[in-house]
Amino acid sequence: MLDHRPIAPADLLIRGAHVLDPRSGIDAPHDVLIRGGEIAELGAPGALTAPAGAELLDGAGRHLFPGFVDPHVHLRVPGQEHKEDIESGTRSAAAGGFVAVVAMPNTSPTVDSASVLRSLRELARREARVPVGFMASVTRGLAGEALTEMAELREVGALGFTDDGKPVHRAGIMRKALQYQKLVGGVIALHEEDPTLSGDGVMHEGEVSARLGLAGIPSISESTMIARDAALARYEDGVIHVQHLSARESVETVAEAKARGVRISCEASPHHLTLTDAALLGPRDAGGAARGLDTRLKMNPPLRSDADRQALIAGLRDGTIDCIATDHAPHAREEKEVPFEQAPMGTTGLETAFAAVYDELVRPGVLPLALVVAKLSAGAALMGLATPQLRVGRAADLVLVDLEATWQVGEAGYESRAQNCAFAGRRLHGKVLATIAAGGVVFRDRSLAALEVAS
Repeated sequence: MLDHRPIAPADLLIRGAHVLDPRSGIDAPHDVLIRGGEIAELGAPGALTAPAGAELLDGAGRHLFPGFVDPHVHLRVPGQEHKEDIESGTRSAAAGGFVAVVAMPNTSPTVDSASVLRSLRELARREARVPVGFMASVTRGLAGEALTEMAELREVGALGFTDDGKPVHRAGIMRKALQYQKLVGGVIALHEEDPTLSGDGVMHEGEVSARLGLAGIPSISESTMIARDAALARYEDGVIHVQHLSARESVETVAEAKARGVRISCEASPHHLTLTDAALLGPRDAGGAARGLDTRLKMNPPLRSDADRQALIAGLRDGTIDCIATDHAPHAREEKEVPFEQAPMGTTGLETAFAAVYDELVRPGVLPLALVVAKLSAGAALMGLATPQLRVGRAADLVLVDLEATWQVGEAGYESRAQNCAFAGRRLHGKVLATIAAGGVVFRDRSLAALEVAS
């Protein structure tokens, strides 16, 4: 149920890269031979010989990981192609080391009918640079009032269902969705927010919102909805996935639900793991005044306190949080160049996901590299997809990274159509040099040259 444009299968020997695959138990330098798009052989550095016509790449001093899978992106198709389209969004994904992505249905029109989903899949087969899957909406038009034809949508390829961007605010509708899920399958992914609590808030409710004089969104607007839906999922024996966890209370609620046997999973985004609401105060000018309220830092759920951020990190470490997902949410420049209160929610993240987490959490020793690599692909299984592995006989879904290379976000532009990145201007360690998806090279950094072609 993933679609992409034709990708030429690679014949490639990567020599001497440090291979790290937590699931296969590999953490050492290897030669990796890819033949016809499949991982054909792993050997000691310098031990493998490339077949005639194969490209040779120098992996020495670089790391080779299983490719990343993002279960939560917005490609803005149909209807909002000026923000992003399938080609640009998947090109951005490839540049970030992602070998598959799952697109959300809050488009215009909403992906709530079989005809819209069919047309999207046909478009992806012409344009997608990496495999892409599609979620359908839980309710028609994301209105929260009537369920979509879930069985029909699954038949034409929906991976699951979500009203992402909006909560399923009526408990009765949520219960019915869980009952239909038993018949049709597919995960139900949830944007958890009680709108009667979040109201007109534009950022996290706390000390910073008080200092800035802005309406806040309390963290309990998220955690209370998680508690409700976990209770419904337990009652109906349903499967739910909580999107973009942001608050300490939410981590606690998910942990308690898992302990009770609820079939619940969840994700955290790089921006919630590495940034806090204090970033909205901005740097200070020569006179000591703050120059903040960068609209690239406005998202829903909002950046929260450092206590919340530390709880997310702990949840990632202890397994409460199952995966890292970007919630890549592109917007046109003019949409974000307005006063903070008027700007739309959302930040891009596909091109910066690994580097942001690596630079902010792995290099300082907060999280082990192997854990981050595992969490960046763990979303695949939650969506019913195969998890990339560096194993002989598997299709090549790999990413080659230079951990020591530094780069400034946005300095050379973006592969995405959008520029609303929360990490814009930051200098980060960890540069993606090449991405191999569905057996073929889908991204290559300008700095990566072939050694030669074997004869």
